[in-house]
This record gives sequence, C-alpha cells and structure tokens, in this order.
Amino acid sequence: MFNSANELEFLEETTAEISQLSSLALSGDPACSENSSAGSPEKTGYPDSVYILAANIFQGTRLEKSPEKALIKYGNEPLPSSTESEDESFQRLSYELAFSALKYQDILETILIDSYIFPSTTIPDHLNSLIIVMLYDFQDRKFQARLLSGNEESIAEVLEVENLLNSFKTKLAAALARCRIKHDALSIYHILPETVRNQELRASTLPLYAWINTCKISPEEVYYTLKKNGYNKVKSVLHIDNKVFAVDQHCYDVLIFPSHLKSDLLNIDLFKDYKLIFQDKSRSLAVHSVKALLNMDDDILMVNTGSWYTVAHMSVLTNNNTSKIFVCGVQSQAKDPDLKNLFTKMGCKNIEILHETFMKLELKDHRLQKVKVILLLPRCSGLGVSNPVEFILNEHEDTDLLKDFSQGGPSEDKLHVLAQQQYEQLAHAMKFTRAQAIVYCTCSVYPEENEAIVKKALEFQDHEIKVQPYRLSPPVLPLCSLKEIHLSTDKFFRMEPSEITNGCFISVLTRERDPSETVSVKDVLARAAAKGLLEGIELGKSSKREKKKKKQKMSLPKSSIADNSGIQMKIAEFLSRETNVRKPSKPTTNPLVPTIMKNTSARPHERPTNFVRSRPEDRMIPLKPIEIALPPVILPFPSPQGIRSHLPTPHFYYRWVGPKTVLPGYLSTPSILRRGEKPKENLPSSLPRHSRP
Repeated sequence: MFNSANELEFLEETTAEISQLSSLALSGDPACSENSSAGSPEKTGYPDSVYILAANIFQGTRLEKSPEKALIKYGNEPLPSSTESEDESFQRLSYELAFSALKYQDILETILIDSYIFPSTTIPDHLNSLIIVMLYDFQDRKFQARLLSGNEESIAEVLEVENLLNSFKTKLAAALARCRIKHDALSIYHILPETVRNQELRASTLPLYAWINTCKISPEEVYYTLKKNGYNKVKSVLHIDNKVFAVDQHCYDVLIFPSHLKSDLLNIDLFKDYKLIFQDKSRSLAVHSVKALLNMDDDILMVNTGSWYTVAHMSVLTNNNTSKIFVCGVQSQAKDPDLKNLFTKMGCKNIEILHETFMKLELKDHRLQKVKVILLLPRCSGLGVSNPVEFILNEHEDTDLLKDFSQGGPSEDKLHVLAQQQYEQLAHAMKFTRAQAIVYCTCSVYPEENEAIVKKALEFQDHEIKVQPYRLSPPVLPLCSLKEIHLSTDKFFRMEPSEITNGCFISVLTRERDPSETVSVKDVLARAAAKGLLEGIELGKSSKREKKKKKQKMSLPKSSIADNSGIQMKIAEFLSRETNVRKPSKPTTNPLVPTIMKNTSARPHERPTNFVRSRPEDRMIPLKPIEIALPPVILPFPSPQGIRSHLPTPHFYYRWVGPKTVLPGYLSTPSILRRGEKPKENLPSSLPRHSRP
C-alpha cells in the first residue's frame, strides 16, 4: 500500500503520536488558539442536527470543479433536517462549521483521497458533503471520539459517517501530516490564502459593538448597570483583557466591548431585555447619517435593511420625532406577527412594513408622500467584514457569500452582477421626486461597489424630472482622526478594515430645496403647534379689529401716504433708531468732501411696512444736538501743518425738518430749542461747501 519503507516508518510514528496531533491540526487557526488561551475545555463535537445543516450549507455553496479535476463527486439531494435547525444557536454553529469546511475544501478532499477512503468506500454520493464537514470537526478535535449527551436523538446518516472516519483514524492522521510537510507549513492553517488568514485574524480580535435602546433605558442607567456587573468605562478597549467598555467616537449611543466578553455579556439582563443590542458598527453609522438629515416630521424609506435591528435602531433614533419608517422588501406576510412582536419588545412604534420590493414601488405611492430620506443598504460582496457568518446571519444575506469569503473575494463576474444591481437601485431611488436625500452604505472595500456606483448614478441622473438634481454632499458624521479626514477628502466617508472595526463606505446625496417650496417661519410654527409640539406656548393671533384696520389701510389711495400721519411715523422711527448705536458708513470717494454719517434706511421708499404707533399731529419733538468730530479736509496747502493750522475742527448739529427730504449731511441749524436753553452764537449757520476739483 505504501511506496517506501520510510513512508511506512513515518506512518508508525504518526500512529504513536495521535494523541499529540495539535501541531498537525489547525493549531495556527486564530479561533483555535484563542479558545485554548482562554482556558476553554476541549471540543467534544456537535449535535447530529448541526452536522446535517452544515452539510446542506456546504452542498449549496461548495466550490465546483471541472469533471477532469473533480476528486470527489457530490450528490444533489439535500439531507433531511430536523426542526432544531431553525434555532438561532444551531444555525450559527452550522454556518461556522460549513464555512470552515469551505475554506479547507481542497485540503480535506486531498486527505480523503490520500487516506484511501475514496474510492474504497461505498457510501452514497449525497453523503460526501457530510463526510467533509465531519472530517474537519474530527481533525479539529485532534481525532478524538465525540462525546454524546444522553438525551440527544441520533441520526442514522451521522452515525454511519462517524463510524467510517473512526475506522480510518490512523490513515487520516498520516495523510494530514503529509499534507502539512508537503506545503512546508507549521499547520494547514498557513496553507490558506493570505487574505483569508488576515480576515480570520481580525475576526478573532475585533471588538464587539452594541447600541443602547434609549426607548427603554438611558445611557447613564446602562453605565451604572455595567459598573454593578464589574465593567469599567475606559477610552479604548484595545489590548485589554479585563471587563471594560468604551463609548464610540462616531455614535454617541454605541458601546464597545472586548471580543472575548461576548458570552459573559449575553447573560446580562441588558441584552436579554433588548436594552443593549449587538450589531456591526457600519449599520449604526448608516442610521446616524440618516438622523443628521431629518427634520421633525420627515419620513424614511429603508431599502435592503437586512437585520431588523437596523430598522429598530432607526426607530429608536427618531422616537421623539413624528417620523414614520417604511421598510420594503418583506415578501412573506407570515413574518409580520414575529416582526411586530420583536418591535413591540424593543419599544418601536413608528415602523410600517411594505411587502413590495423596492424596484416595484410606485414613485407616486400615496404612503410615501412624506418620505424625505432614503437609506439604501444594497447587497454587496461584504469583503470589508471580518466575520462572514455574523454578516450573513445578521444581515440575512445569501449563503453564496460564504464561497466568496472562503476564496478571499468574489469573482469578476459576480462583482459585476452586484455592481449592476447596486446602480439600478440607486438610480431608482433618485427618481422619487419628494425625497431630498439618499444615504448609500456598503460593507465593501471595492471601488466598483462604492465610488464608481455613486459617480455613475450622479452622471446619468434624469434631468428631465422637474426637481432639483442630486449632488454629492460631505459626510455628516464626525471625523475623529487624520486618517478619516484624508479618506473623506472626496466627500465620501470610508473606514478601512482594521483591528478595531470592519470596513464601511457611506455616501450622502442631497438635492437643493426648490425655492418655491420655501416655508415661512409662521408656517413652521403653525405646523408645529398643530402637531402639539409647542404645548404651553401661545402664538400671537391677529384679532378681527386688527384685520379690519389692515384692510382699511390697504384700501387707502397712494396720495394719502404723504400726509401728516406718515410724517409722524417717520419721526417716531427716527427717534427709535437714534437710541441705537450708529454704524459708520463708507467714506466718500472724493477726499475734499467731509465724511458724514449717513443713515440710508430713513429714505421713504425703503421704510419697513410695520411702524410703531404714530404720535399726535400737534406735537413736535425737538431733537438732541449731536456733536461729530470730522477729520481735517485735505486742501492744496504746501504741507500737512498748513492744513491743520488753517482748518478748525467743525461742529455740526442735526434736526428733522417737516416732510421735506433733506440729505443728512446738509441740515441747517435747528430752529427749535429745548425749553430754557439759549442759542449758541459761535455755531455756524450752515455747512461749508467746497467745490469739487
């Protein structure tokens, strides 16, 4: 069976060291090393239903090869699954196991061929997917037997495959060792593509993000509760193994926890009672961008929301508004009761579910007449996300993404298809004429899904629609570092995948408001009062007598404007203006003419329409003289000293003379003095006039 004595000797050594196969298994896997460092017990295997569901997921997402390169034939029939597979915890375990099998598909197939399991066995082809996922778990357990619980129901297909793998345990260990030596790798984890390894390394250390449900609890109460449970507030959670948390810099209602604390946090009532909700930060950034664009009563249309927690977060942020949130694309009405129950538990009341897909929504749908902001979260490659399983489960994405993640990225054809779908959705969103802003958000790092889509949509937007066109607006989120400022120089908000966050791209498109739709302050106050937002504040209303006077005033002929009452209004306005501080006007261009104070608002044709109550006609109010020191007038003298010696400092006095319009700089001496005041003899009777050169 073996080609040489050396190979046989190597097999014997491998057999003796089966109990120490940690170096031969996926010991380089960050997840495995993390579990061992945390002191967790050794893996004992999964329930039978997890293997069945993982095999079905692998069957639908495996990498298909050409017939001449295919080592193993897989059937097309899915395995029957139990009702337990619908449980969230079972689904998470199944997706993780299927994703691991996908990453190592080539290596696992090589081990099965090299150990002579194929073609010596007679197991049906439709069980080969089950063999792959159970082999990965078998070597991950260091080829130790699985421990079964007493109350677990066994599945015949799982027992058959398990017995087969146990009978080939020695040969499988030897094949795994040869594979490691062939690739000169410390473990088969190092055989994976570098992009996949980096992604797994980030996933093992990426912090946890959770937003506060302010409908049920305040941030201060959350901090107090966490402190009671032993959590301390810090500025950063990086490289800290203790029980700590920090507040996010971009979103004031988002908390950050170290990744190894998830199991402990899930046992706290804050998470059990929907007061704290785990979610990727990119979704929180998207809803906060929408919040920054909203007015008090603007509605929101959410497209491809994925996780219902994103909808709930948007609802919580608009809880104090009169906004309504429309969610489209819920095709199955059977989910409505479950969704309403979830939103009720979370305290969300302003959500309305639409069963039409976004592309089939009518542009003039009466339900969407008040929608001003559209949040577009299109399906994307998601290559900015470190944990694809969480991304698929939380965002309800297609399981085909597992294949793309396992290969380090999608194919060019797949990327082109996604980009075309994204462009069509963004172009359709721009056709809603009443919408004033669009927030476009992805978790991708590819420009083909981000900048290129937005620029193409702006370039080819329909200008025949009689509304203001869209334009690219700067980010509405705070930029907290020089790197973020540099990445946002072209008005796009970007976050690159790093050890603290997943990748994120956000673009904000806004259109200028139509000038014809400008709303006056009175209309805004009246609308707010009608909605009960100005409770306790009384708005001044014009009485019938004031309306009657206004009507009579409008019916007066034009000739009556220049009567004595109009003159008295001018005087009263002048007096009220004189109490304010005067502002200097621009100097005259001619240096020979003295600079005087001018008040252009006293001209009759520029006076405002609302005056204070006029005084009786028979009363004349004397004006107080004002002394103004003017700079010396420049005359053609031989030296500046000559000018100063020949020109005394002039003094001028003002008065208002009848209805006659007189320039302020050339008023004569006031003829009406205060009672008991003597006239000054040394005052000039008029202003000196100088001829222009």
